[in-house]
Amino acid sequence: MEKKLNIVLFGPPGAGKGTQSAMLIEKYKLVHFSTGDILRGEIAAGTKLGLEAKSLMDKGLLVPDTVVIGMIQNKIDQNADSKGFIFDGFPRTVPQAQALDKLLGDRGTGITVMLALEVDDEELMSRLLSRAKVLGRTDDQDPTIIENRIKEYNNKTAPLKDFYRDQNKLRVVNGVGSIDDIFNTLCSAVERSSVTA
Repeated sequence: MEKKLNIVLFGPPGAGKGTQSAMLIEKYKLVHFSTGDILRGEIAAGTKLGLEAKSLMDKGLLVPDTVVIGMIQNKIDQNADSKGFIFDGFPRTVPQAQALDKLLGDRGTGITVMLALEVDDEELMSRLLSRAKVLGRTDDQDPTIIENRIKEYNNKTAPLKDFYRDQNKLRVVNGVGSIDDIFNTLCSAVERSSVTA
C-alpha cells in the first residue's frame, strides 16, 4: 500500500488553522477531515450514524466517540485512494487519538505528524476580537467566552500533545508571523516527518 501523509492539525481558536489547513490540503492533495463537516454530511445523507448523531444532538447531548470514529472510518474508506488526510478538530482526547491510531493501523497507515500552531493568549484575543468585527461571529465577540475557549483548548490538548510527543510525531510551530512564513515552516515540518515516518 502506498504510504499516506496523515496530518493532525492543532491550534487554539484564532491560531489560523482554517487558513493553513486549506493551503496544506492544496499543496499535498489531502482529504480534509473536519468532524463538524463530517457530522453535518452524515446527517444530511441520512446515514444510520448520522441519524443516531442527530437524535443525540437534538437532545443537547454530545455525540459519543464510537459514532464519530464510525463516521471517520466511513470517510477514510470512501477516500481509500487519496494521498492522505488532514484531521482538523479531531482527535480531541487521548482515547480518540488511540482509536484513530487503531483505525488507521488496520488500514496499513498511521498519523505522520501532529502540527501544533502556538500563539500566545493576548494575540489570540486580539485576532478573535478583530475576526468578530470582520465576520460578525458572535462566539468571537465576548472576551470572557474567548478566554474560556482558549483555557478549554489548553486543558484538553495538553495530554494529546504528550501522546504525540511520546510517538515522536509532535511538531510545534510558531503561529505568529506572515501566513506564508508560517506555511513554509509547517511544510518543512511535514517534509522532515515524512522522511522519518
